[in-house]
Amino acid sequence: FNDAVTSPAFDRSPSNGIRLAEYPDTTNLAAASAPIVPEFRDYAMERPVTDDVFDAYRQAYAYDATPLNARVVSSDTAAGWIRERVEMDAAYGGERLTVFLFLPREGTGPRQTVVYFPGSDDLYKRSYDQLDPPDLIVRSGRVLVYPVYKGTYDRGGSISSDVQDASNNYRDHVIAWSKDLGRALDYAVTRPEVDPEKLGYFGISWGSAMAPIVTALEPRIRASVLIVGGLAMQKTQPMVDPFNFLPRVKAPTLLVNARYDSFFPVESSQRPFFAHLGLDESEKRLVITESNHFVLSYAANQAIKETLDWYDRFLGPVR
Repeated sequence: FNDAVTSPAFDRSPSNGIRLAEYPDTTNLAAASAPIVPEFRDYAMERPVTDDVFDAYRQAYAYDATPLNARVVSSDTAAGWIRERVEMDAAYGGERLTVFLFLPREGTGPRQTVVYFPGSDDLYKRSYDQLDPPDLIVRSGRVLVYPVYKGTYDRGGSISSDVQDASNNYRDHVIAWSKDLGRALDYAVTRPEVDPEKLGYFGISWGSAMAPIVTALEPRIRASVLIVGGLAMQKTQPMVDPFNFLPRVKAPTLLVNARYDSFFPVESSQRPFFAHLGLDESEKRLVITESNHFVLSYAANQAIKETLDWYDRFLGPVR
């Protein structure tokens, strides 16, 4: 039990129900039954850091363009794509970074390419058999780049949650995630299948929350789609606080969110996120579906249509 999740009032899916409990020992039951007061930040009262301060933060994310030393470890053909596993040098610590490329089987030549940042489930996965790429990207004829971010799969270790906090450990992981994404794109643009001028970003939940940081720092990204995104309520160090990065986002950004999202409530989280994006009104869009956090289950058709329309608009139709 980790998260409180709301659902639409008329949801009757099998996972809904009631829990019954028997307490053979009532010691500390009253304390355990006390309300849990959630953390809260009033973003209407906060202001992002100045440009001078932000420029100092930016330096922490910079890395040297050292050789990738990349090699393709495996190549598998699935029903709708070719999956390649590539290993390369990470941008820090002498570590190796694994990146998966999902290539459409049909067509040739440079293609539009989307780099993916998944939901927080990846922090608890340890087998690549659990890899779950968003197939809507590849089925639309685009290449999908899926970095294995520090803390996920076989790179798991000292971080066990995507919930932001004020620790140095969390700060260091956020900086590493940004470098992982940049390094993955460094490799992707060397591939003949990838059009380096038409790069997009696709984030879900955790990946949407991290999007202001990675897209503000990555000028190669030309269009961004976020599924269930918003601002978190926990405090964190300013140099890894997405709130400070929102005004510096330059990639046109679509948010496909949910009216009943308990992770990112509409008024306190989604709307401040959207309002602080440093984009013209024509370059950003907020869609609020009649669903909960699991938009890709409850409003899949709407989310897919909005996503592909956005990429078509800012990256161009797939040919």
